[in-house]
Amino acid sequence: PRSAMDHQPKFFENLSGTGKAIGVLTSGGDAQGMNAAVRAVVRMGIYVKAKVYFVYEGYQGMVDGGDNIVEVSWESVSSILQVGGTVIGSARCKSFRTREGRLQAAFNLVQRGITNLCVIGGDGSLTGANLFREEWSGLLEELAQKGKLIDEEAVKKYAYLNIVGMVGSIDNDFCGTDMTIGTDSALHRIIEVVDAIMTTAQSHQRTFVLEVMGRHCGYLALVSALACGADWVFIPEYPPEEGWEDSMCVKLSENRARKKRLNIIIVAEGAIDCHNKPITSEKVKDLVVQRLGFDTRVTILGHVQRGGTPSAFDRILASRMGVEAVLALLEATPATPACVVSLSGNQAVRLPLMECVQMTQEVQKAMDEGRFVEAVRLRGRSFENNLNTYKLLSHKKPDAELPKTNFNVAVLNVGAPAAGMNAAVRAAVRVGITEGHKMFAVIDGFEGFARGKIKEISWGDVGGWTGQGGSILGTKRTLPAKYLEKIADQMRTNNINALMVIGGFEAYLGLLELSAAREKYDEFCVPMVMVPATVSNNVPGSDFSIGADTALNTITDTCDRIKQSASGTKRRVFIIETMGGYCGYLANMGALAAGADAAYIFEEQFDIRELQANVEHLTEKMKTSIQRGLVLRNENCNENYTTDFIYQLYSEEGKGVFDCRKNVLGHMQQGGAPSPFDRNFGTKISAKAMQWISKKLQETYRKGKVFANTDDSVCLLGMRRRNLVFQPVAELKTETDFVHRIPKEQWWLKLRPLMKILAKYKTSYDVSDSGQLEHVARLSPKEAETGAI
Repeated sequence: PRSAMDHQPKFFENLSGTGKAIGVLTSGGDAQGMNAAVRAVVRMGIYVKAKVYFVYEGYQGMVDGGDNIVEVSWESVSSILQVGGTVIGSARCKSFRTREGRLQAAFNLVQRGITNLCVIGGDGSLTGANLFREEWSGLLEELAQKGKLIDEEAVKKYAYLNIVGMVGSIDNDFCGTDMTIGTDSALHRIIEVVDAIMTTAQSHQRTFVLEVMGRHCGYLALVSALACGADWVFIPEYPPEEGWEDSMCVKLSENRARKKRLNIIIVAEGAIDCHNKPITSEKVKDLVVQRLGFDTRVTILGHVQRGGTPSAFDRILASRMGVEAVLALLEATPATPACVVSLSGNQAVRLPLMECVQMTQEVQKAMDEGRFVEAVRLRGRSFENNLNTYKLLSHKKPDAELPKTNFNVAVLNVGAPAAGMNAAVRAAVRVGITEGHKMFAVIDGFEGFARGKIKEISWGDVGGWTGQGGSILGTKRTLPAKYLEKIADQMRTNNINALMVIGGFEAYLGLLELSAAREKYDEFCVPMVMVPATVSNNVPGSDFSIGADTALNTITDTCDRIKQSASGTKRRVFIIETMGGYCGYLANMGALAAGADAAYIFEEQFDIRELQANVEHLTEKMKTSIQRGLVLRNENCNENYTTDFIYQLYSEEGKGVFDCRKNVLGHMQQGGAPSPFDRNFGTKISAKAMQWISKKLQETYRKGKVFANTDDSVCLLGMRRRNLVFQPVAELKTETDFVHRIPKEQWWLKLRPLMKILAKYKTSYDVSDSGQLEHVARLSPKEAETGAI
C-alpha cells in the first residue's frame, strides 16, 4: 500500500497451526453475525493448516459426540455470511453443567485430538467453557483411570485445553467490549420498526409504546431511543426517579402542545423503577390512556430483533473477531488464561474471560442493591456516553431555566449528502440551546451562507430529524474561498460567534480556507469545528465518517441480492463498482462484509498480472461447489482498468468457464434512511463538538467580544482508534494527500489481508496490534467523559 507503516510489522506467517485441531461451537441464544464468526474461524484455521471441527448444537453436541462433531472444509462455510442465526445450532445443555457431562465432552474432544475451543455465546456459555478448561487435566486423568477409556500417552499429549471466547449477544450485556456480535443487527430491526411506525402514527396522532429485548441490560432500548429521538426510555440500569409518572405525562403533553403528532416511548423488557419493581409496556400504556386519554398502542418486538440478515458492521466485527480468535489459540500456552476477543473503539483486543464475566456480574449485583449510578459506570464509557447524550437531547428545560450566553452559533452542511447529517444537526441545535446559545441554520452550505440563507432554528424545528436521510438543510460542494467577503458580511450581520461544519473533504478544505482568511477578516476569528460526514470515509483525522456505515449496508444488501440472483445460474461472476472517490474504504469493507473474491482499490496498486491471477483464482473456484464470484471495484482505483475493461477482460478470459455481469451502484449509496450506527454516531459526535464550542467561546471571550485566532480554535473532531479526539485542521495538513483527497495513512488497510485470506489468497497479515492480553478497565467518572462512542 502507498500508506507506509512506521513500525516494524509482526506477521503471523511463523504461527503454524499444523497438527492442531480447533473446535468451534455456538451456545446460548443466537445472534446475527455468529455465522460470519464461524466462517472466519474455519477459514483462518484451515489457512494456517489446522484441522477445524464444527460442534453442532452447542455443548449438547459436545456431550453427545458422534455426528455432532465433524471436520469441515473451506467450502463448508460458503454462503453462510449473510444468513441470520447460527447454522451449527445452539442448545441449552443441562448435562454439561454436571461433571459427568463434561467428562463425556472431554472424551469426545480427545477422540478427535481437539484441544483448542472457540466458543461463541453469552457470559453463561463462556463461564461454562472456562470451568471446562480448569477441570480439563483432571477430566483426562479420570478418563484414563475409568476403564482405560484413554491411555496415559493421550493424557500427556492433550494435557491442556485452550479456550477463546467471542461474545454473541444482541443485548450487548457483556462488560469489556463496546459491541457484541448481533447488537448492531438487532438495532437495525428495531429502527426499521420505529421508522415504519412513525409514518402510520403521524397520520393519527398516536402514542406508541415499544418493548425491546434486554432483560438485564438496557443497551438496545437506550441506543434505539437515541437513534429515533424517543420521548421517554425505560432501562434497568437507570430507573426513573420517584414520581416519574407525572414527569412523563407532562412531557408527552408538552410535546403534543408543540404540534408533535407522535410520541414514542421505549421500554426494555427488564425495566424497573427505583424500588426494583418491574415497569411493563402495558403499565406505561395504561398510564398514558388514563392520565392523558391519548390513543396509545403497544408493540412488543420479541424475536423479530434476532431475525433477518446481519448488518455490515456485525459481519465485519465477527470476521475480525474470528480471525483474532484463531491467532489467540495459536499463541496460547498452558499459562494463558481463557480470553475473550472484544472490541474497544476501533480495535480488536483480548481480555481475560473471567475478568469480563466478573464485571458483568458486578453490574447485576449493583442493580439488585440499588446502586444504579455505579451500574451505569460498570457498563463502560460507551454506555455512559449514550445515556448522558440521551438525557441532554430528549428533554428541553423551560426557557426560564436555560442559561443565556448571548452567543450565536451557526451550523451548516458542506459536500455531498450523507445519511446521518440530520441527526448531527439536530444534536448540535439542541445541545447549543441547552448551553444557552442562539442557534442558526445555514441553508445550502458556504454558497447559501454567502447569499444570506441563514435563519434562527429552534428546539422543535429539528424534531424527527434523526431518521431522515440526505440533508434537510441542503448541502453544496462549493468552497468558501471565492465568497470570503460575503460570508464575512453575513457573519457580522448575524453576529455569528462560532461555526459548526458537518461534511466531508470539502468541509475540511473549507475550514482550512476560513482559518487562512483570519489575517484579512476578523469575522473568522471565532471557534470553528468540523464533524466528518461523507460516505467515502476519506476525511483525515477520523477513522469513521457519518454516512459511511449506511453506504456500506447498502452495498452489502445489494451484493447479497446479486449473489442470490445467481443461485439458479451456475458459474457467474459479478463485478460491482462502488463510490468513494480515490478512497477504497467502501470497496474493501464491502468486500469483507459480502464475502467477495477481490476488491480493487486505489491505495493498493494492481496491474494486469493481478487481474490475470484473480481470473485464474475464480476459474479454480468454479471447479468447486461454490460456482459464483463477486468482485468489487472502487470507482477511481485505476483510470485505465475501468469497470468496463475489467468486465470485458473477465468475460474474455472466463469463456467456457464462467460468464460475467456488472453493476454500477451509483448514488443509491448516498441515499436511504441512516443506519442506527450513523444516527447514533452523528448524534454523539455532534453533541460533543457543540460542548467544545461552548468551552472555546468562554475561553476566547474578552471585553465583550469573541476573538480566537490560534490553530487549536479550528478543529476536527474524529474517532481515532479508541477515542474521540479534537485535532487542529492545520496540523492535519501533513496527514493529507490533497491530490487524491484521502489521508496518507488509513487504518482499514490493515484489514485488507483479512478479506484476501477469507477469499483463499495467500497473503501477509500484520498482527502488531494484537497478541497482548489486556485487563478490563475500570474507569473513573472523569475518564468516562473522554471518549468512546
